[in-house]
Amino acid sequence: MGQTFTQKILARGAGKKTVAVSEIVDVTPDVVLSHDNTSAIAATFKKIGVEKVDKPSRHVIVLDHCVPAASEKYAQNHKDVREFVAAQGIKNFYDVNHGVCHQVLPEHGHALPGQLIVGSDSHTTTYGALGAFAAGIGRSETAVIMATGRIWLRVPETMRVVVSGKFPRAVYAKDFILKLIGDLGADGGLYQAVEFTGPAISSMDVDDRMTLCNMTAEMGAKNGYIEADEQTAAWLKRHGVTSFERVGSDPDAEIARTLQYDVSALEPQVAAPHTVDNVHPVSQHAGTKLNQALLGTCTNGRLRDLQQAADIVRGKKVHPSVRMLVFPASVDVYRAAMADGTLMTLSEAGAILMNPGCGPCLGAHEGILAPGEVCISTANRNFRGRMGSRDASVFLGSPATVAASALAGEITDPRTM
Repeated sequence: MGQTFTQKILARGAGKKTVAVSEIVDVTPDVVLSHDNTSAIAATFKKIGVEKVDKPSRHVIVLDHCVPAASEKYAQNHKDVREFVAAQGIKNFYDVNHGVCHQVLPEHGHALPGQLIVGSDSHTTTYGALGAFAAGIGRSETAVIMATGRIWLRVPETMRVVVSGKFPRAVYAKDFILKLIGDLGADGGLYQAVEFTGPAISSMDVDDRMTLCNMTAEMGAKNGYIEADEQTAAWLKRHGVTSFERVGSDPDAEIARTLQYDVSALEPQVAAPHTVDNVHPVSQHAGTKLNQALLGTCTNGRLRDLQQAADIVRGKKVHPSVRMLVFPASVDVYRAAMADGTLMTLSEAGAILMNPGCGPCLGAHEGILAPGEVCISTANRNFRGRMGSRDASVFLGSPATVAASALAGEITDPRTM
């Protein structure tokens, strides 16, 4: 029997020809991500008793969760990270002026097809959109890789999601991944590799593919991925990468489960408080009054996302009861959206333009919610207390749904705009 995409990459990382599903393998990752949590990781690393990080070039560190620092505590955290980076000779360091790690790594050539990538953030799965094996790990595991260069992983079984049809007007990748998570549940892909394929995926650009793979973490998956193709090659070429390895599943590889979806009749979706799998068509929550609308994050802060929102708000005004916050995913996205007029359109509509970063997504700063407030967000999580008060409510939707709702002052189907 052949090997799946995931088996092939883990086998190579373990120095083996093949690996079996559920086998425990000791692998050497190609890339290791950490962010503001590098301070805590460094403290654990020092307890191990190793003086120098194994292969510093393997590590990529991005400050993005609370940038610039919103308190003395965060300022000290950033200071500790900068000192650790300097002491260990880690060259791949991106300070507070770059953006969200899951956008920065691909833009700077740190996430390539065929690579084995792990990161101390659950949404490391994003890089699967470029044909990499990418999985989130814990802080202590990251510290051990710093010390030894190795980590053990269990080889996951593979779930194949075949997507056909053409997305209707004002319906996007975010709507599909919310629908999938709603159907399967928050544990529906637990420790599985989720392979997206089919005509609708082949025609999807890399920005939208990142949205899909990013949110596989919300169904419990170990990794989500799309095999590298011409769309991948074109995206990488625009970012200065022309040489990479394409890896795909063998035709006779073992697939544990295959799901078939046709998106031709898909409606805009929202995840209602307080779980990501509490998903319904937007019509079921239409009319829910809003206080805030968040456009951005590692899920939907890319140029295509900002442009979709700008197309809806152009020539209109954000409702006076709504604070619309826009967080481009990186400084490169920010500059591109500035150059093509997207940011001007959003600003003229009354949106507040913010610096690239995670912002209020994790409830750290720049737009956290008060008790009783309601937000619609393009982020990937809506847990109780996620964006501030435990008595606030967060809905998740596509950039189009968020923009339409910001104009109306209530949750709104973007097709009506």
